[in-house]
Amino acid sequence: MAKGKLMLVSLGPGDLAYLPPAARDALAEAEVVIGYGVYLQLIARLLDPARQRVVASALGAEMERAREALELARNGRIVALVSSGDIGVYAMAGPVFQQLGADGNIQDGPEIVVVPGISAVQAVAARLGAPIAHDFCCISLSDLLTPWELIERRVRAAAEADFVIAFYNPRSRERHWQLKSAQAILLEQRPPATLVAVARAVTRVDEQIHVTTLAELDVTAVDMFSLVLVGNSQTRRLGRWLATPRGYREER
Repeated sequence: MAKGKLMLVSLGPGDLAYLPPAARDALAEAEVVIGYGVYLQLIARLLDPARQRVVASALGAEMERAREALELARNGRIVALVSSGDIGVYAMAGPVFQQLGADGNIQDGPEIVVVPGISAVQAVAARLGAPIAHDFCCISLSDLLTPWELIERRVRAAAEADFVIAFYNPRSRERHWQLKSAQAILLEQRPPATLVAVARAVTRVDEQIHVTTLAELDVTAVDMFSLVLVGNSQTRRLGRWLATPRGYREER
């Protein structure tokens, strides 16, 4: 049996203008393309159903998706497993390598290629100007796989260290209180006027970006298609832009 290949393909924030050339090549090479249905819709015009098998799966079926992609590649198929943003950032690269570790047979497995891409925080930052020009961190507020106590500790540490913070998975219908709790933690350490941007569906047709303050942040206006970016003590508003200086020392 021919050795298969599994390509972990980053699709970027949504607009195909931001799809990396290496990702386009991987999609063209694939015999099977697997992904969450919404993400497959974003790249539908790049796929060829006449020669490619397209497998859509539901949100929340990440481990099943990873296992299916690996099994197909082990059986000699050339597979592209896709995720929006960068596939290594809160996306499908994690479940794939987790499954590989559980299988315990990495050396004899299929060839694996990871194609990097533009993550949501990068796309949002580009729209805003230069908000992550200094130290920043990303924290997922989803406690489906991570205990809230650990997430809370990370939020508190990032607040105390004056990081610019990008909150992924900030709020959903079922997880509606976590962002409010994170806001309260941040307000213990940062001024109420700290700048905050709420960005939804960046680069897509329904893109929305709203700049507010930490105290005035309306968490009910945030959903799972949003990223919340919290500035540090030095982040400033320059007209329609947000900018964070590269250091704290005054220019000489």
